[in-house]
Amino acid sequence: MEIKTRTENSNKKQGSVKGRVARKGKNPARSRHSKFSPSWVVVHSKDAPGFKMELISRIRKGVKKSDWKQLIQYTDSTEKEFEHILPASISSMQKKVVYGKETSERIYELARLFGLGYEVFDSKEDFKKWLMTPSKTLGNKIPFELLDSSIGFEMVENEIIRIQYNVYS
Repeated sequence: MEIKTRTENSNKKQGSVKGRVARKGKNPARSRHSKFSPSWVVVHSKDAPGFKMELISRIRKGVKKSDWKQLIQYTDSTEKEFEHILPASISSMQKKVVYGKETSERIYELARLFGLGYEVFDSKEDFKKWLMTPSKTLGNKIPFELLDSSIGFEMVENEIIRIQYNVYS
């Protein structure tokens, strides 16, 4: 984008300054992810109308391995960290290009949870630290260890929402 400015001798010369200007409402970090991919969901979980219906469609089609890898990278994690959470083994996931419905659903659940966590906590590091610290309200369990079931996901998500609104049990 080019911005034109007038110099001291504005009647005679007109100079220009070239530079990148962020457009209103655009965040360059937010646009790196393909729309509705798991890593996009982490960043945009509340941005799109029809969001949940689109996620259902994406889950049914299956998550691409490249989108899973992008999510892992975005969350500063490793596949090994999620091994006990996913319904498929890491070795079987390595062999596939598109994951099945159950694995895809768990990947999107993770993306939504990390999006909520990043929104509530000050940084990725603070959220990951909380995920790995035993929580009294979760029966002194480590929240991350509860993510291997849908009920565990719900419990962890509810705890994050309570933290968001300063409602402690």
